[in-house]
Amino acid sequence: MRYHTLGQTGLLVSELCLGTMTFGGGGEGFWGHIGRLEQQEADALVRTALDAGINFIDTANVYAEGRSEQITGQALRNLGIARDEVVVATKVFSRMGQGPNGSGASRYHIMEQAKASLKRLQLDHVDLYQIHAFDSVTPMEETLEALDSLVRQGHVRYVGVSNWAAWQVAKALGICERRQLSRIASLQSYYTIAGRDLEREIVPMLLSEKVGLMVWSPLAGGLLSGKYDRRNEQGGDGRRASFDFPPVDRERGYDVIDAMRGIAETHGRSVAQIALAWLLHQQAVTSVIVGAKRPEQLAENLAAVDIVLSPEELANLDAVSALPREYPGWMLERQGANRTKPDPR
Repeated sequence: MRYHTLGQTGLLVSELCLGTMTFGGGGEGFWGHIGRLEQQEADALVRTALDAGINFIDTANVYAEGRSEQITGQALRNLGIARDEVVVATKVFSRMGQGPNGSGASRYHIMEQAKASLKRLQLDHVDLYQIHAFDSVTPMEETLEALDSLVRQGHVRYVGVSNWAAWQVAKALGICERRQLSRIASLQSYYTIAGRDLEREIVPMLLSEKVGLMVWSPLAGGLLSGKYDRRNEQGGDGRRASFDFPPVDRERGYDVIDAMRGIAETHGRSVAQIALAWLLHQQAVTSVIVGAKRPEQLAENLAAVDIVLSPEELANLDAVSALPREYPGWMLERQGANRTKPDPR
């Protein structure tokens, strides 16, 4: 297991992060489709992750309506994990109350939910507190000042955002610098070899501004698990059989699966492991969030850290998964072709 600094901070996080969306779900609704692990099962997953070198755990207040945070916090206690041995991240934005202020990124909602998350997690501070979505109602200054208040109060160590556009992150960084607020350390986004949209605007911004990238749904909602192909769209018992999310260009996805299957056979690995390994080879990626319902499933994902893809294999995968060209990308490429960096000699 390798460790990377989270953006422009000194915090070291493991290249794989344990996602807890499968903790605590129940019934036939959204969270029932994602997972419904109870305490003992969650304890086993957390133990498997920590034993493999993972020091990073991600949850959210909305996961299973708070039960994911409760189970995550109790797992750390049950396993006797020292507080300084694990980096705990959670998120705020989604609806947690019935009133008009029961969701969003207002100071009101952030401050209330931070207290509630700490109580559920049984912690005195969260290492990374993230705004789960962009709030089109609340002024960005209000959101960032609320996060800064939590840092100054000692309840939060670092702050981040999730599912924001490149311009939104860039604007937030400018506000933080001008007002001397706690800087956005990371962005949590959807990124996978079957969905590389992030590379158009967001990845260049992250690299330029030194913001960390946490990847969610690296297997495209199970499409890249190896259970699906163009001959058996609904194969296996994967999540997509009952919950088809996130949206994916299926034809390009199947082409990617075909290419990965050959590489997987060469390495003696699974298609899912190759998909994870590809992400771990990407410069912008800080940590890839992996979830599981069983320890053996998690152990298979963990093995991806040992895979080294050759330049030829990476080139093959890049070609088959390439995004359709769009403006202004193709124009920037054309106009910049005759610009070269000066010879340092």
